[in-house]
Parts: sequence; C-alpha cells; structure tokens
Amino acid sequence: QVHVVESGGGSAQAGDSLRLACVASGDTICISAMGWFRETPGKEREVVAGHNSGGGTYLRDSVKGRFTISRDYAKNTIYLQMNNLKVEDTAVYYCKVDPPAGPLPCSSDGYWGQGTRVTVSS
Repeated sequence: QVHVVESGGGSAQAGDSLRLACVASGDTICISAMGWFRETPGKEREVVAGHNSGGGTYLRDSVKGRFTISRDYAKNTIYLQMNNLKVEDTAVYYCKVDPPAGPLPCSSDGYWGQGTRVTVSS
C-alpha cells in the first residue's frame, strides 16, 4: 500500500504564495502519476495539477500562470507552488497517487492523502 501525506497549507492573503508538498511512501511499485485536487463545500473535488511518471504535467486553466507542479522522483514527492493566490483558491487540497497500469498488487482507485487546508483572504 501507499501512504500519502500532504503539508504546507495554511492561511494567506490574496497575492501571497504558498507551497504544498506531498510525500508518498510504502509500496513504490504502486507510485506512478501524482497529482493535486481541491475541494470546497458544495462543489465536487476538482483536479488542480498532475504529474505523470514520464514527466508530463497538467494544470487546470484557472491556475495556469500562477501555480507550478514539480516532482522529486527520488523522494516520491510532488510540490505545488502557488503564487498570486486568489480568494477562490481557498479549499482543502488533496494529493492523489495513481499506480501504473497493469496487473500489480495496487489499489486501482489510487491513494489519497488526508488533505491540507488553504485559506486565502482578501
């Protein structure tokens, strides 16, 4: 199994920066793509950024130019650098780890962290 732990959330003013980190540990054969999602009350959890095992990245349109996702493969860690934060970025941010495709002893649903809260005030 894979244990996922996020850190780096907190309170910020609009325009400030925060950096989130997500560390995955455990069965490393089950660690492939890693990504960030966020959730606010009354809304579905949405993908914010993703990083696949081949180095490809994804950012949702609303954070492009402000957020950057990076990855330390050796540490099984991804980071989300969030600059020029906006009030609408307020959410609980979750990290998700997906296993590679194929018949592996991994959860096909992936692995989620417990989340880290980001609160941005004006």
